[in-house]
Amino acid sequence: MAEALLEHIKKYIPLSKKAETQIRSSFSTLILQKKKMALAEGEPCTHIYFVAKGCLRLFYLDEKGAEQTLQFALENWWMTDLDAFHRNGRSSYAIQSLENTTLLSISKNDWDALLKQHPELEKYFRHIYERAYAASLFRMKVFRLSKEEFYSLFVEAYPGFIQRIPQKLLASFLGFPPEYLSEPRKKKASPSLATRVPKK
Repeated sequence: MAEALLEHIKKYIPLSKKAETQIRSSFSTLILQKKKMALAEGEPCTHIYFVAKGCLRLFYLDEKGAEQTLQFALENWWMTDLDAFHRNGRSSYAIQSLENTTLLSISKNDWDALLKQHPELEKYFRHIYERAYAASLFRMKVFRLSKEEFYSLFVEAYPGFIQRIPQKLLASFLGFPPEYLSEPRKKKASPSLATRVPKK
């Protein structure tokens, strides 16, 4: 499974054989069945996760006890509570698998040692953080659109999510009740008027 991570890193930076060897030895494999937790809200956040296969979500419980989903991660995405991870604190969020999922996990101590010995990896993670920041800005921008416009733009920007994320969780992430997804999804799935009307 480390090969998936190495190939992803090499898309952004070259890696020496020494770096490859240390990356392999620094990460461990974590296999989660569907709906299992990688991290519970309030637990010490000691690891960061690379999704080799499957899907994760990051969420928290609001004051009413309802789950609020903030992020998803598919293959080649990273996930953790970054603030808690970097300050060795307790997580403000929970991380759960939405499918049978295989993760590559690295502890904070091993992460620090890896970046200290191979500072070129800082460039790779800068790309990762930039992508995450861009996704966050995109979400903030489209909140101003109508729900149908929001959904259409999300489908266009992240087509891989639509078939893999349960409707209830996707609605939570997009910020509206699940019933609002029914209509735009039906319109996306329905054939156009031109294709429904037989030609004469």
